[in-house]
Amino acid sequence: MGTVKQTIIPIKQIDRVLNPIHEATGMPNEAYTNPEYFNFERDHVFSNTWVCVGFASDLIKNGYVMPIDFMDLPLLMMKSRQGEVKVFHNVCSHRGMKLVHEAGEVQGMIRCPYHSWTYDLNGSLKGTPHLGGIGKHNDERFACEKHGLKAIRSAIWMDMVFINLSGEASSFDEHIAPLTQRWQEFLGDDGLSLLRRANMGGHLEIEVKSNWKLTIENFCEAYHLPWVHPALNTYSKLEDHYNIMFDERFSGQGSYKYNLSDTAGTHLPKFPSWPEEKLRHAEYVALFPNVLIGIQADHAFAMMIDPISTDKTIERLRIFYISDEATKDEYAACRTATLESWRVVFGEDIGAVEGMQQGRYSPGFGGGAFSPEMDTPTHFFQIWLAKQVKSVTEA
Repeated sequence: MGTVKQTIIPIKQIDRVLNPIHEATGMPNEAYTNPEYFNFERDHVFSNTWVCVGFASDLIKNGYVMPIDFMDLPLLMMKSRQGEVKVFHNVCSHRGMKLVHEAGEVQGMIRCPYHSWTYDLNGSLKGTPHLGGIGKHNDERFACEKHGLKAIRSAIWMDMVFINLSGEASSFDEHIAPLTQRWQEFLGDDGLSLLRRANMGGHLEIEVKSNWKLTIENFCEAYHLPWVHPALNTYSKLEDHYNIMFDERFSGQGSYKYNLSDTAGTHLPKFPSWPEEKLRHAEYVALFPNVLIGIQADHAFAMMIDPISTDKTIERLRIFYISDEATKDEYAACRTATLESWRVVFGEDIGAVEGMQQGRYSPGFGGGAFSPEMDTPTHFFQIWLAKQVKSVTEA
């Protein structure tokens, strides 16, 4: 885990990102195209904070396991027999063999395919065949309790599974508090507990040929709406939007007049605490580094931005509806219309983020400029990133 070498991103280029917006440039091309910098972000930016690596409801029953490769790190989400979700490094403690290759229900134990060591769904090492010699499966020189799977600090919020690889971030409750406080007026005290995923549909997996940062930067601003999202701009116009920035690691945009229900004819149960005079309000917030969240009166969505490589990202979207009532068959058409509206919106963004990625290979682009009014949430994200990079380089 080295620092960013000066040959990749000179500190003066980082400093230019931190300038006032009318004088700032964005992160340089190397931040989007260089594999060495991609690994630096994993080891020093992502690992030091809370990042989303999956969704708890994808673990469909107790005893279910799901392997994840997050930025080339082999991880394993597991739901114990008691229903507790944990995240472990997906490697056997013996010789480092990758343990689980496919998601599924574990009937007995997790067995390493190399030497058949076995682990229970709490990560404890339970079986070590022939450890002490042929037919001798235990050895007094070896303490199984010291060699279980390596757990990773984790938390679940809004169905998203977050991890902190370094183990040194503040508590997740503290981490998310600024957002829960902001949305108190919309969701009340128990709004998040009412979120439900419907059995059919309600999720999208979109692969884009771009760096993960461009999907965040694009989401943060509404500036591109009239040209990239003509349909969305009919029921949530550019002029009806406002910028959102708070607590250093949250930014995005809101709408005063989000109106899909009239446009698509949807009628879904609403958050009981949502203010009647703000039923057309919607907010779209990026939680740095890799989560995009949207709330409307009658549904919410969470998107995990999964960085695969410098120029490949998978957007993993889950849509949630309000209360068990919303999952009934009578609302199926409304749920489908809601999902399809977002499929169109996020599909339209593909060309934008891929076009920006292609442009990052041009020597004629040096980080670009920002609109002093329209790009403030995007610059806010870049400031956060630049500060993370600078603190590591200077240390």
